Amino acid sequence: MKNIVLFSFLLISFLGISQQKTTGDVPLSPNIGITANFTLDNTTSTVTLVLKGPSDRWFGLGIGVSAGFSMSAGDAVVYSAVTTPKLTDRNFTGFVQPPLDSSQDWTIVSDLVAGSVRTLTLTRALTNSDPNDYQMPYATTNSISFAGPRPASATTTVGPHGGTANVGYATASFTSVLGVNDTEMTNKKVVFYPNPSKETITFKNVDKIKSVDIYESAGRKVRSVKPDGESIDVRDLKPGIYYLEITLKDGNLSYEKLIKE
Repeated sequence: MKNIVLFSFLLISFLGISQQKTTGDVPLSPNIGITANFTLDNTTSTVTLVLKGPSDRWFGLGIGVSAGFSMSAGDAVVYSAVTTPKLTDRNFTGFVQPPLDSSQDWTIVSDLVAGSVRTLTLTRALTNSDPNDYQMPYATTNSISFAGPRPASATTTVGPHGGTANVGYATASFTSVLGVNDTEMTNKKVVFYPNPSKETITFKNVDKIKSVDIYESAGRKVRSVKPDGESIDVRDLKPGIYYLEITLKDGNLSYEKLIKE
């Protein structure tokens, strides 16, 4: 059983806990009133796009591009309140209005208007077989570039955006998101130093600790300790990697890796 626990700890430590990463809200520059927020979910294999734009006109977003909205091959979504469907999946083909994609892959989760701002929540699979869609495999998608247009004046008829003054651009990096379980594990984490250590390790939050069990990497317990003060003597341990199973006073467990020099 201990080997299973330690193996699970290793998986969490080296593969990571979080299964989501996000760009956060990224406004396009220059400011044309369009903001995009991409969140990739490795558990559900979906991307959620929260797209904000003007509520009185059509607007769109070119995904995976860093130049003009209709100036290079690429993926696009366009919203207009009068089209059917209101959100259309399109692709770039040059200096023309982006034509409809043969596969409409984005789904509208919500469409909310507050004053002059429309907020769309859209979702799609991270990857698919559509050659016109920008693919977002979770493991390798660490940044994304996008461009957004909207017309110069209020209109719901999709057409030319009217020049570069009505187009914005952005490039954003993804950062990991802590879920509920991740946050709970972070709160239970016990901090000690130095690591690697030669003689002693000192716990910063020893007041939370009831006992410490030390295991070799193979899973054999080598010692059980009830901290007397803030430090534990480890000088008699052979050099190598050990794992600490720390029982907290609230009954929870924390697992930490120790490198003994």
